[in-house]
Amino acid sequence: MARDEELKERWNLLVEKLSDQFADGDTLDVDGIIYLIGVQELGKFTKKFKKDEKVNIMHIAICRLLEPFGYYEFSHFDVDGWPHYTIKDQLPHLKAGEQAVLMKDAIVNYFLDNGYIK
Repeated sequence: MARDEELKERWNLLVEKLSDQFADGDTLDVDGIIYLIGVQELGKFTKKFKKDEKVNIMHIAICRLLEPFGYYEFSHFDVDGWPHYTIKDQLPHLKAGEQAVLMKDAIVNYFLDNGYIK
């Protein structure tokens, strides 16, 4: 199976599974999945977050997702338990479609690594 087809198949499976589990069957988009990953990485599942905290949660997720690609490196947890990352390499300039593919690939890899999908 071609890599693009495999990614699409895994992505659709992941969206369906996450949507059923976390969105009462509504279809989650990339941002919603990134937010879920950020909450998972933060480990504060019952806390209600303010708008600025939600942005920071998404930033945590993006750093974590792009870490295996060599763009970020985990640095430390602060006193409040929030993870921090340092930039290792600048992201290349990508077109919107290329950005979407990179993020979907990173998200699928995250859930493959965690055993959520196969």
